[in-house]
Amino acid sequence: MRTLHLNAFLMGVGHHEAAWRHPRSQPARIADVRHYQELARIAERGRLDSVFLADGLALAGKVRHNALGGLEPLTLLVALAAVTEHIGLIATVSTTYNEPFHVARKFASLDHISGGRAGWNIVTSAGEAEAANFGVERPPHATRYARATEFLEVVTKLWDSWEDDAIRADRAAGEYADLRRIHEIDHAGEHFTVKGPLNTSRPPQGHPLLVQAGSSEDGKEFAARHAEAVFTAQQTLQEAREFYADLKRRLPAHGRRPEDVLVLPGISPIIGSTEREARALERELDELVIPAYGLAQLSHLTGLDLTEQHLDGPLPDVPAETEGAQSRRKLVVDLARRERLTVRQLLSRLAGGRGHRVVAGTPEQIADQLQEWFTEGAADGFNIMPPLLPSGLEAFVDLVVPELRARGLFRHEYEGRTLRANYGLPRPPSRYAPVA
Repeated sequence: MRTLHLNAFLMGVGHHEAAWRHPRSQPARIADVRHYQELARIAERGRLDSVFLADGLALAGKVRHNALGGLEPLTLLVALAAVTEHIGLIATVSTTYNEPFHVARKFASLDHISGGRAGWNIVTSAGEAEAANFGVERPPHATRYARATEFLEVVTKLWDSWEDDAIRADRAAGEYADLRRIHEIDHAGEHFTVKGPLNTSRPPQGHPLLVQAGSSEDGKEFAARHAEAVFTAQQTLQEAREFYADLKRRLPAHGRRPEDVLVLPGISPIIGSTEREARALERELDELVIPAYGLAQLSHLTGLDLTEQHLDGPLPDVPAETEGAQSRRKLVVDLARRERLTVRQLLSRLAGGRGHRVVAGTPEQIADQLQEWFTEGAADGFNIMPPLLPSGLEAFVDLVVPELRARGLFRHEYEGRTLRANYGLPRPPSRYAPVA
């Protein structure tokens, strides 16, 4: 029977932009490794598939009004691997301002350290502030995706450069590794020239899980070719169904099946023992929002220069072209137009999930929402984005997960020891190994 896959998206002290001001949060813990270790153990207690850490290469937003400045995700995931046994560990790493050899080695190392639980969320860095931190001009959208495609090709070649049986460790013969099974990749492309092999042996999963989060046309085509899980954002069931069907339709052209890619929309659940209690928590958080912060974020996303004078009017016309986050920009503009929101109302809607769906209700009502999208062809699972951490994640694990299990929609125990096994995805063979 088909069941849900659930990822816990860990972000500071919560996904609501005012989470740090709420009495249930502890913003001083944003750089405390023990905070994230606690979150990972809570998620593993609920038998969630994975935890995920986003990342950017600039201090985005106004740090004056939000708790920003967290830890580098790959470094942090090593610390989470040490206190967990089963849960997957997914980190965002950009292809725009990194080199394939470094990224291949780091993820191979994390996969070894965790016993096969690493996943890579592949992103292209879209921000001008990120480009400025590396002293370059921001590359055009198409160029970023062309580089990302070749980047991933080089990384997977490097992971494959050691065959599974390359290490012999034959003490009597004095042979540690069989050099016939370790390969130079000799890659020479438009963006990269890499000789190889990798100086870390093949990861336990063969390839760490490949995740993608862009929903532009380039993003969807990249996902159809390469991704094994897709983190996405939709506001309505119809939009989610259309995205799901579109992505799955693209797969056969790349020799892939629908079950080869899991679509996991983001959802921020605000949970109460009653709907009234959940709505009260939602209001508490919204009342702590600082408009100046939201206006700056929305201005950056839309390319508009929004001020407090715009708060009680509709969102002005948005420039047609952008080199930034195209799919998220369209989602926000469509939301404002469809529901005829003022800028103030739009900021309130975005404060909880930055364009992801926010749902307030009882555990049963949250489960109803997840079940509907899952059974109506809109999702293979969900990227859970608690508004407050750790309390929101505890509520989901302790109250919503049992409800999903009672409906036969979620596991009681992990299926395997690796992230691929728990996602139900195969382990890829090395491209350099002899074909049986």
